[in-house]
Order: sequence, then structure tokens, then C-alpha cells
Amino acid sequence: MQIVDKIYIDGAFVKPHGDELFDLFNPATEQVIGRALLADAQDARDAIAAAKRAFPAFSTTDKRERIEMLMRMHDAVVAKEEELCLAITEEYGAPVSRGRWMAQHASNVLLEAAKVLEDYAFTRRAGAAEVVMQPLGVAGLITPWNSDAGFICGKLASALAAGCTAVIKPSEMSAIQTRIVTEALHEAGLPSGVVNIVTGRGETVGAQISSHPDVAKLSFTGSTAVGKTILRAAADTLKRVTLELGGKSPVIVLDDANFDDVVPLAIQAGFMNSGQACIAGTRILVPQKRLEAFEARVREEVARTQVGDPRDPQTTVGPMVSQKQWERVQRYIRIGTDEGARLIAGGEGRPDGIGAGWFVRPTVFSDVTNDMAIAREEIFGPVLSIITYRDTEDAISIANDTNYGLQAYVFSADAKRAREVASRIEAGRVLVNTLAHEPAAPFGGFKQSGIGREYGTFGLEAFLEPKAVLAA
Repeated sequence: MQIVDKIYIDGAFVKPHGDELFDLFNPATEQVIGRALLADAQDARDAIAAAKRAFPAFSTTDKRERIEMLMRMHDAVVAKEEELCLAITEEYGAPVSRGRWMAQHASNVLLEAAKVLEDYAFTRRAGAAEVVMQPLGVAGLITPWNSDAGFICGKLASALAAGCTAVIKPSEMSAIQTRIVTEALHEAGLPSGVVNIVTGRGETVGAQISSHPDVAKLSFTGSTAVGKTILRAAADTLKRVTLELGGKSPVIVLDDANFDDVVPLAIQAGFMNSGQACIAGTRILVPQKRLEAFEARVREEVARTQVGDPRDPQTTVGPMVSQKQWERVQRYIRIGTDEGARLIAGGEGRPDGIGAGWFVRPTVFSDVTNDMAIAREEIFGPVLSIITYRDTEDAISIANDTNYGLQAYVFSADAKRAREVASRIEAGRVLVNTLAHEPAAPFGGFKQSGIGREYGTFGLEAFLEPKAVLAA
């Protein structure tokens, strides 16, 4: 039983002012594996005050100092990789193959931020004016449970590279992972108050950070509903806000695609991170005339998808993070059936042979229309919808007929044709014949998938404000 009873404020591990104990579960066993003592609004205010005190000195550090700091942070997180991997598997339920990538991603984002900073010009000319890119101030960073370490380090890397100090509110469901990351950041020797990490509930700690007048910038990753609440709270003080929210990503399979190549990628896109991914390709658009062949290939691929013990290297789909999330996914599977969609794989309940744990049967519906709830609402689990289209114009229309626009996928034997389709898709990222991640490229959404961008130069500038200086 792990007890996480410290938060991190002003360069020190301190006991929270809050008194709520929060149970931490292993989602593969449903057993309590730890408890976290949660921070409250007073802890959030203390953290904001520490960050505010640290900002004047930190904001004047030069680029070289910040690069060296990011590199120390990178090395410290790398040193914790094995411990972090174990926690990701045990506390979150990520399969070890995914958990390793997640742990490495947490350190890689720090390295990538240092690379961006190396080549970034904080001063430039605009006609007769000198434009200075100036750090905004205290940044409030609110992160989710589906990639705890990666989101903490990614948002923090951009904030610190810009010269902002930070107050981080991670998900209370990821307290063990957060503790490991916090210890690594402490060991990197950051100046006191530059980084503050307060694990608590959104309605207390998150609300305080979102509304506090001394917080100049907010960066939030999570659901669209919560993102709207944060945006409203930020409005009174006109905080700069970056929101990375939900998605209902289309996977457009063009009529010339080779199904042997495409179907494994489409299933990976849909079931990545056990389906608990905002970028998951959950709407698979296929030509009507090739539906039967596509379904047959999907059945084969899903049958080969191993769901179960996340410690098994062959497992690709682990449990849902919580009972609440498991019940949510089960409800959507029932909704899909009630709406008239046809199950071609999976269904309600746990997979055969699994008696405990919040495991979902990898599920695929066909005969889905784009007005069904399973095609319009983010499920956040391994549940995919196959939607047919008449021609390319119809596919593009269906793909764009959504409130979301975070990521999309286009597969075709003709790369030029695929890129032409990609140019017409309303999404922040479109992947053509690949599932690759590019850390230098901007990441964020159109429509209700968010506001602003993260990663690369775009992510850095989200924490900066341009100031024009004109002189006679």
C-alpha cells in the first residue's frame, strides 16, 4: 500500500492543507494499491504565491540557463524510467508495451523543448519596431490521467522554456506516477518556486488555479465539458488559455486502399492506449462497395488483439482506468445496439476468461450512421464505428460532420490523392498512411477539440506575449 501524502510547493515536499484521502486502484485487479492525501484550495493558493515570487528572477534567465535546466530535467526523468513504467502499468493499467513508450515520452518532451529553445529568437524585427517575445507569468497546468507523466512534462517543458513559472494540477487518479515525476524534477535542482505540483480535485484545486488573478496562462488537457468550464472561469481575468479537448477522429479508407496494410493500422489507431486517447480513430469510413471485405479483415484483426494482463508483453488493450470509465463504455455499447448498429466484434461485458478488472471487450460496430450517439460522442474506450460512404466527396463530408477536429487519418494506395483529401479535413493533425508522431509539429484541435496548440515552436509561443518596442 503506497501512501502519497506530500505535494510540492516552493522547492519542498510538504503535507497538504487538505485532509481528504483518495483511494488509488490497480484497474487490472480492482484492488486498492494506495491512498493520496489531496490538496485543497489553500494549497493551490500557496503554490500560486510561490510561483509568483519566483517569476521575476526566472523570467530574466537566459536561453542557455533554461536549456541546461531542461536537460537536467530530462536526465532526471530518464533515471526514473523503470520506476515510472511500473507505476504506469500498475496504477493506470497501460500494457507494458505502451507504458514503456509513455515513460520515454515524458523525458523526450523535455529534450524536444530544449531543441526548440536552442533555435528560437526571442527578439525580432517588424518594420521599424523591435518585437520581444515576453513570458506571460505564472502558468496553471491541468493534466489528465491517460498520460500523466507525459502531460506534466510536456506542458511544463514549454512553460519553462518560455520563462514562465508553473503550478501543476495533475489528476488525483495518477498520484503515484505524479510522485515519481515530482521526485525527478526535484532532483534536477530547479530554483524554488519555479515548479509547484499540487494533486487535488478539479472542483477545488483546479477551480482555484483557473480563476486566480495571479495566474496569467492556463493549459488544460481533458474533456470538452470541463474545458468549457475552465474557459468560463478564465474569462474574468482574461487569462491566455490553451485547451486540448476531446475528439472523434475519422479514419478515411479510400477505395484503392490495400486492406491487408490498412486494417492493422486502423485497429491500432482506434485501440491505442486501450481506447483511452483523445486522438483515437474511432470512426472508420469505408467505401460501401468494399464493406464486406473490410469487415472480414477487421474481424480477423480484432480476434488477434490481446486484451488482459497489462504486464504481458503480448497485451495491446489493457483495462479502463476506473469502474466509472468501464461503466461508461458499457453504456455506449448498449446504446450502439439500441440505435440499430450491428456488432461485428466484441460487445458488452468483460472478455472471456477474465473475471476481475475493468476490462472491455474490443468492440466494433458496423451499419453505423454518422447521426448515432456512438458516432458523435467521445466514448474513450476500445469501441469503433464503421461508417460507409458513396464516394470521396461523401467521405470528406462525413469526416467533417462532427463537433470535434483533433486528429484524422487518411489511407490510400495513392499518396498524392490521400494528401488532397487530407487538405480538406477539418482537424489539427491529419496522418496520411502512418501513425507516426512528430514532436516538432503543432498539436491541438479545430472546433470543440480545443483552442491553441502545443509542441514545437507553437507550443512555446503559447506561453509568450509579443511586445513591440518603437524608438525614434
